[in-house]
Amino acid sequence: MQKKLPFTHTQIEDIIKTYPTPFHIYDEKNMIENAQNLQKAFSWNKGFKEFFAVKANPNPYLIKLFSNIGFGTDCSSLAELEISNKVGVKGNGIMFTSNNTTAEEYKRARELNAIINLDDISHISYLEEHAGLPDIISFRYNPGNLKAGNDIIGNPEEAKYGLTKEQLFDAYKIVKEKGITRFGIHTMVASNELNNDYFIETAEIMFNLIVEIQKELDITFEFVNLGGGIGIPYHPEDTAIDINYISSGIEQKYSEIITNNGLQDIKIFLESGRYIAGPYGYLVTRVLHFKDTYRQYVGVDASMVHLMRPGMYGAYHHITVLGKENESATHTYDVTGSLCENNDKFAIQRQLPELQKGDLLAIHDTGAHGHSMGFNYNGKLRSAELLLRTDGSVSKIRRAETLDDYFSTVDFGGVTDFS
Repeated sequence: MQKKLPFTHTQIEDIIKTYPTPFHIYDEKNMIENAQNLQKAFSWNKGFKEFFAVKANPNPYLIKLFSNIGFGTDCSSLAELEISNKVGVKGNGIMFTSNNTTAEEYKRARELNAIINLDDISHISYLEEHAGLPDIISFRYNPGNLKAGNDIIGNPEEAKYGLTKEQLFDAYKIVKEKGITRFGIHTMVASNELNNDYFIETAEIMFNLIVEIQKELDITFEFVNLGGGIGIPYHPEDTAIDINYISSGIEQKYSEIITNNGLQDIKIFLESGRYIAGPYGYLVTRVLHFKDTYRQYVGVDASMVHLMRPGMYGAYHHITVLGKENESATHTYDVTGSLCENNDKFAIQRQLPELQKGDLLAIHDTGAHGHSMGFNYNGKLRSAELLLRTDGSVSKIRRAETLDDYFSTVDFGGVTDFS
């Protein structure tokens, strides 16, 4: 597939007059359209709800945008709970799925009346002690060798997440005996998966498990959260997920397993983040330097602090040279930032058109796990985030950090007190 941009070189040059590079810019129009398509694909399920994975992009403007479409939020920390609350997502609009969770986080989740999804059987007593048990409770299932994982999240048997099947039965029995009458179940076993059938297979496993648990323990499930992990085509040659095919396959399994076994209607939840926002974000950066040693290096004004995935995972992100979209890729470059780390590279031995100082590069697919994974190593500052609105205007939805931000947690006046 061809990697396209929602803006032109001229538009970006105009934006830079107000907002200097580097910055992340998000495409509102296509984000909304994609989110609505997901809703439409699963409209056959009466209670379907997408809980946007806040960790993918915790910008409150985007959380509010998706909330207006009908999405909830999938949270895993205190800050993510607060973002949800501040933009008006509360109650059962929040799914709180964490691990190694603190008492403070459980307390806040309870205060917000979020759906709490426990990662371990031992968390039952911990939650009860520190925050009290909620009306509805869910557990995260780790299917072990029943399900293959992938490179990002690892094999389920090696993952730190979730309960075994035996633990799951014990956990529901325990909370039932404690008076809980409302139940959900959850799993998440892959990340950035592009095999359509993978998600249908996951649904089949979960539907069969629900039937087994309900019959053995005489409990009723209100929802099944099939997790996220829906991938996006980072490489131009990748084939995009067919969400309608996935939904149709899940609907068939639902009919065969849930309906045919006489179970009541069960709400289907998802917690996609990357699939919703990933393809609609771009890191725009300017070429500063060239270095010609054993390889040809091009240095840009962004670095790994603005996009960690290539350095952390060796992940591919496509790069378009603005204004040179139709030129042949005749030169081979390592595209690098300025961190004191050799893995601070956006591309290694990448074929690109010949570059000159001042050229603008658009790094694709940064709408999820881009800005959100930023950090401050070397004292580098995180960039602004911009929203390209449906009417073509641009809004600043997060300003760039300043040195004052970086030093705000340090009391320089107290330095002299140290001997």
